[in-house]
Amino acid sequence: MALNTSADAPLPVGEVSRLIGGWIDRLGAVWVEGQITQLSRRPGAGVVFLTLRDPSHDISVSVTCYRQVFDAVADVVGEGARVVVQAKPEWYAPRGQLSLRATEIKPVGVGELLARLEQLKKSLTAEGLFAPERKKPLPFLPQLVGLVTGRASAAERDVLENARRRWPAVRFEVRNVAVQGVHAVPQVVQAVKELDALDEVDVIIVARGGGSVEDLLPFSDEQLVRAVASCRTPVVSAIGHEPDNPLLDHVADLRASTPTDAAKKVVPDVGEEYERVRFLRDRARRCVGALVEREERGLAHALARPSMEDPHRMVDERADQVSALLDRGRRTLGHLLDRADSELTHTHARVVALSPAATLERGYAVLQKSDGHAVRSADEVTADEPLRARVATGEFTVRVDVRGRP
Repeated sequence: MALNTSADAPLPVGEVSRLIGGWIDRLGAVWVEGQITQLSRRPGAGVVFLTLRDPSHDISVSVTCYRQVFDAVADVVGEGARVVVQAKPEWYAPRGQLSLRATEIKPVGVGELLARLEQLKKSLTAEGLFAPERKKPLPFLPQLVGLVTGRASAAERDVLENARRRWPAVRFEVRNVAVQGVHAVPQVVQAVKELDALDEVDVIIVARGGGSVEDLLPFSDEQLVRAVASCRTPVVSAIGHEPDNPLLDHVADLRASTPTDAAKKVVPDVGEEYERVRFLRDRARRCVGALVEREERGLAHALARPSMEDPHRMVDERADQVSALLDRGRRTLGHLLDRADSELTHTHARVVALSPAATLERGYAVLQKSDGHAVRSADEVTADEPLRARVATGEFTVRVDVRGRP
């Protein structure tokens, strides 16, 4: 709507800014395409600030969005990326500044492609296809190496030449396939399955030289990723150069930065292995030599001991000790026997002196009743009772008279 203004009746700047803001507020959300030239993501802040530039007209506009809006594409969008933004125009009246409040951001071209790959990567990761515990170890010295690569390609030449330079006896089973285009995925999948079915193949290398993101797309295909995940043979991914990172790198048992690096990781170097064997042989020789020398010193030390130089010396010393102990034992036993004999003689004399027979020899007699008991009192006998009288040289029978006296 036209405004009635003149040099004599101008509008204040604030009124013009307010009117512009009112006109902009009536605009709905619009889709805007441009290139991100500045990006500010402050830690902990809930808002992300962008500068969106139109390279053809050299015009830039500020864009703000909530962090969750930008986080949805943060893995594939950065400074320099082309994006399409759904935003609501906003006018900041105090400074007279136009900005866009974004509600959705979509990458354009390669960015959109990378966003889809990132989504596929998250999905396959959630399934566990990239888990480290699924990785199979490579054999130390493969007898037959399967190689999937382009026909007469630099990648094929790099793998074969470097592998044979490291180990001339290594053998290859090569499958030449398309490594880009619509036929690449089915041909690579078929070649990998064929090599995996061969029992004599110890490891499979999938190799391709460098290229654009679009050229390497077949090696991020879900069908190929799942085919490699189901292989029982270890698979090595050697796609592109160091910065390239297709999904095949994540599912493979080993990632090589280049085809040449794949040859180095799969096939050992015969020169290095020879040097390692020589080093271990020399180390073993030194260890055995040191052990023998130590044992020889120990044996010499043992032989130098007096007991080993003159083994009979200890026996002779012990023989003298045994003889001395034997003599001492004999003397001690003789003294004990002599003392015991003397004690026995004294005891015998006391027994003889105290025995009843000695008393009888002095003229005494012992009267015994028929039951063998000795008569100690006259009251113990009766008239006419027979008694046995024992004297020193014999015995005889007596009879008690009528007065009770024998």
